[in-house]
Amino acid sequence: MELEFLGTGSGQPSKFRNVASIAMKLLDERNAVWLFDVGEATQHQILKTTIRPRKIEKIFISHLHGDHIFGLPGLLSSRSFQGADKNEPLTIYGPKGLKSFVNTALRVSETHLSYPIHFVEIEEGTIFEDDTFKVIAEPLRHRMEAWGFRVEEKPHAGELLIDKVKADNIPAGPVYGQLKAGQTVTLDDGRTVNGKDYLGPAQPGRVVAIIFDTMPTEGAKILAKDADVLVHESTYGISKDEGKMARAHGHSTTRDAAKLANDMGVKKLVLTHVSARYIGPLLKKFITDANKLFSNTYVARDMDVIDVPFTKESHE
Repeated sequence: MELEFLGTGSGQPSKFRNVASIAMKLLDERNAVWLFDVGEATQHQILKTTIRPRKIEKIFISHLHGDHIFGLPGLLSSRSFQGADKNEPLTIYGPKGLKSFVNTALRVSETHLSYPIHFVEIEEGTIFEDDTFKVIAEPLRHRMEAWGFRVEEKPHAGELLIDKVKADNIPAGPVYGQLKAGQTVTLDDGRTVNGKDYLGPAQPGRVVAIIFDTMPTEGAKILAKDADVLVHESTYGISKDEGKMARAHGHSTTRDAAKLANDMGVKKLVLTHVSARYIGPLLKKFITDANKLFSNTYVARDMDVIDVPFTKESHE
């Protein structure tokens, strides 16, 4: 699981930051990519990566401000031009009005897609779940309807305890794979063994919370609780005047994001949606202040890739 930051700026593109979009690369887990928000020129940013638009199976839209959705019609069109077909559908999760926006853009431009789109209007709670992942949405506090997301990976089966297998004189071969799958196997010598007896503890899945435009709110706490990685907007820095600007525009400061991370037991905080004002010395101060407030903080830049590792646990 990797997060690739296609745009880390706020409001409008700047020389150093495009507007909001994050790709969650789940190639090992499900051979797919999920996008969170699709600001203007997101598809241009994708051209700088190894991401194939046909691999994008889900798009999650936090809210309908232009810097989070203006790139969506173009991306959908290009995905069609690149050969996506009826066997490569796309699901888009978003607030009320998103379907109308997309359909109007496609209709007016006479764009005909070669693949189906399924729209899901977001409601509070679980908005997607299968055998590998669950996605939870919670309302945020912005100038319009806005949502944050929590991606929970389901637990992985425990490791095969090779030493125990060998101690019981179970011969190597395909049987190891069957035991790893937790199956009950009859050996050549007539013994019956249960694979579950040879597995270590289940590996907990990873949790990523993605919170774009918002002021501090209870929904953000639910999303961030014990997350391995919290991606949080930090449009403004920590000064009193910056705090006033954040409140006036429905945004968060670095202090807000760090407090949430500290309070909710987050392991790593990644800040994004940074105002274009923060360049040079101001950006250096922004980063320094962030790390003073929460030590494991990273301020994302466009095209950064952040790995989301498993938590190492002892099986002793």
